[in-house]
Amino acid sequence: MTQIQFTIKNEEIQSLIDTSVTDQTAKLILTTVFNQLMEEQRTAYLQAGDYERSDERVSQRNGYYTRELTTRVGTLELKVPRTRDGLFAPAVFERYQRNEKALLASMLEMYVSGVSTRKVSQIVEELCGRSVSKSFVSSLTNQLDPLVQEWQNRELKETSFPYLMVDVLYIKVRENQRVLAKSCHIAIGITDKGTREILGFMIQNEESASTWAHFFEHLKKRGVTSPQLVISDAHKGLISAIHQSFTKSSWQRCQVHFIRNLLSTVPKKESTSFRSSVKALFKFTDIQLARAAKQALLVEYAEKPKYRKACQALDEGFEDAFQYTVVGQTHNRLKSTNLLERLNEEVRRREKVIRIFPNKESANRLIGAVLMDIHENWLGSTRKYIEWN
Repeated sequence: MTQIQFTIKNEEIQSLIDTSVTDQTAKLILTTVFNQLMEEQRTAYLQAGDYERSDERVSQRNGYYTRELTTRVGTLELKVPRTRDGLFAPAVFERYQRNEKALLASMLEMYVSGVSTRKVSQIVEELCGRSVSKSFVSSLTNQLDPLVQEWQNRELKETSFPYLMVDVLYIKVRENQRVLAKSCHIAIGITDKGTREILGFMIQNEESASTWAHFFEHLKKRGVTSPQLVISDAHKGLISAIHQSFTKSSWQRCQVHFIRNLLSTVPKKESTSFRSSVKALFKFTDIQLARAAKQALLVEYAEKPKYRKACQALDEGFEDAFQYTVVGQTHNRLKSTNLLERLNEEVRRREKVIRIFPNKESANRLIGAVLMDIHENWLGSTRKYIEWN
C-alpha cells in the first residue's frame, strides 16, 4: 500500500480551522492532519525514518500519548509522538500555546477595562467556541495581584516630585456579609519637568487624619520627600496629616472645591453680581492683585447678611487657595485637583460594572490594574502635563 506523504504549513492549518464547519467530519479531518504533521516533525527531529539506520539519528521513537487540543471546531484528541530522550515537542502545540496566552491576556484586558467576569466568559465562548466559567476568569485575574503589589510598593527615590496631588475615592466592598464603604487614597506626583505619575494608592476603612498619615508614611518609605506644594480639598483630617507628614510643604486648597463651597452658602436668586466677583477673583495669578481684589469684594459684601458667611469663609481660606502663585510657579494646573478628579472618573467608569467588590483584595486588584494602565500611558506620552513658561 502506498503511503501518502504531504507537508502542510501552519498558516494552512489555521485556514482549515477558520473555514471548516463545526461538525464531526471537520474534527476528524483536522485530527488526521495534525497527527500526520506531528509524525513528520518527529522524523525531522530524529533525522531518521522508521527502522532507518543513520549516523545522523539523535534519538529513537518511543510511542505516543494522547493530548487534547481545543480549536474553533471543537476539542481534538491527538496522538502525540514521543522520543526516548524526551526532548521532542511538536510545533503545533507551541503555536496554540501562544494563542492560549494571547487569549488569557485578552481576558485580563477585558477585565481591567471594566467587563464583568460573566461577560468575559460569554465573549470568549462567542469568539472561540470554548466556554470558560466565571470562577476561571476570577482565578485568572488573581495573576494580577503580584504585578499590582510590586507596582504599589515600587521605589520612588530616583525622581523628585515637588508637587503632590491627593484625593479619596469611595468604593463599596462586601465584608462579613455586609456592604461597607471603603476609602481609596490616591496620590499623583508632578515633576519639575512637568510630567506626571501616579505614585500610589491605598484602600482603607475611612478618610481621617490617621489613614492619611498612614498613606503618606507609605509614600515616604518608598522615597517621596517633602514636596513644595500639596494640592487637595479641605478635609480636616487630610490637612492635619499634610502638616504632620510634610512639615516643610505648603498646602494648596483646591480652588474648584473652595468656590463651590463658597457659592453654596449664598442664595441663588439676586446673587449674580457676587458670584461673578468671586469667580473673577480666582482668575488672578498674581498674589498681590488677588489680595487687593479680595479686599475690595469684602468691603462691598461682608456687611450684607446673606453674604456674611461666604465672605468670612473667603477671608479665612484665601491664602491657602492661592499658595500655587507663591510656590507653584503660578501655573493654573496646580490650583485644583482637576487632574485627580478625571483620574477618579476613569476608575469609577470601570469600577461601576462591579458595583460591589466581593472583598478588599479584588478591589485592590482592579483599581491597581486600572491605575497601572493609566500610569504607563502617562509615562509613554510625549506631552507634558505642565509646560513651564
